[in-house]
Amino acid sequence: MSNLLGEFVGTIVLVVFGCGVCANLTLTKSKGVGGGWICVSAGWAFAVLLGVYTSVALGAPQADLNPSVTLAKTLAGVYTVSQCLVTSLVQIAGGIVGAAIVWLAYLPHWAVTEDKAAKLGIFCTAPAIRNTAANFLAEAIATFFLMFCIWLIFAKQNGPLPPAFGPYLVGMLIWALGLSLGGPTGYAMNAARDLGPRIAHAILPIAGKGGSDWGYAWVPVVAPLCGGALAYAVAHGLGIV
Repeated sequence: MSNLLGEFVGTIVLVVFGCGVCANLTLTKSKGVGGGWICVSAGWAFAVLLGVYTSVALGAPQADLNPSVTLAKTLAGVYTVSQCLVTSLVQIAGGIVGAAIVWLAYLPHWAVTEDKAAKLGIFCTAPAIRNTAANFLAEAIATFFLMFCIWLIFAKQNGPLPPAFGPYLVGMLIWALGLSLGGPTGYAMNAARDLGPRIAHAILPIAGKGGSDWGYAWVPVVAPLCGGALAYAVAHGLGIV
């Protein structure tokens, strides 16, 4: 039960800081408008770092915060299939709550922001060039390197890490992924980060919002799961896991 609480609250923290930086840089009259991609990628890196620390502190030593990570660890024998499903649902629920908190934090700014697509982009990802096959591939590649590099960071071949140092390295990994592979689709890599806030966008009374782009919504869910599973297969084949 503590594992689920940690995953739930940790994902809330992840999304508050992650979607929060997007809101700060996007919404009209916010003081951070126009901060740019460096701020986005750094903000999401810090979001993951803080989310992981929250999750661990509340009794979730795995601190996945991401169904793709949970699936890869299930393939590695960390979870049963039922535990994987429940943990993933809890993570997505945390994403919904975290996005609702961001909406409340910027409450006056939604009405004065006219761009519906920009408002949706605060909650979830969208491709820079809409091409389903290419978008799927980009998300799968980004998530592959997310999970593959997590296996590498914690590999026994690299020796034991100092206590509580691992999350810093994972935060650096998220930052690097945003800078290097985030351009095509916004690097969701995580259904809890994308589907959860997308659901929040659909159900919240956000002033002047448009549609939630459900036609694309499956891509940042399915592609990351495939990327995470492939990362396990390659890491296992190379003897890392």
